[in-house]
Amino acid sequence: MAIKDENLNDVIASLIDDEPKEDSGEKQFHQQFEGQPEKKNVELTERAAKQIQKIKEKEDLDAELYLRVAVEGGGCSGLSYKLGFDIRTDEDEIIKSQGMEIVVNPDHLMYLNGIVIDYPDGLDARGFTFDNPNASEACGCGSSFAI
Repeated sequence: MAIKDENLNDVIASLIDDEPKEDSGEKQFHQQFEGQPEKKNVELTERAAKQIQKIKEKEDLDAELYLRVAVEGGGCSGLSYKLGFDIRTDEDEIIKSQGMEIVVNPDHLMYLNGIVIDYPDGLDARGFTFDNPNASEACGCGSSFAI
């Protein structure tokens, strides 16, 4: 019986690795983002930032008002973008882009992570546009989307 126990101990010992193994999924996750700059949640293009500043000056808005980017239910694709000036609340996330501070409700970040807001002013397009990598579909006017 002692021989079987020794063999069993040898088998168990050979199966146990002295060094803890890192979970392959966790390792792949860390490798994927290693050395990459942190992604901004909401980004304005230079044209969009200039237009927002122009509107704020033209309307003579209070300095305590921030640009708010949000989503709400509705629109032809299910969710609509909301863009406007608002007071910051304690729960808001502050994101800086193009020298502007943007407020976003943390509940909306999952829909807005990585979004780029632009303001083309050419002959074929004028107004704010939203390039959202999270959207699985968007309506023709570009003001609503689905995830």
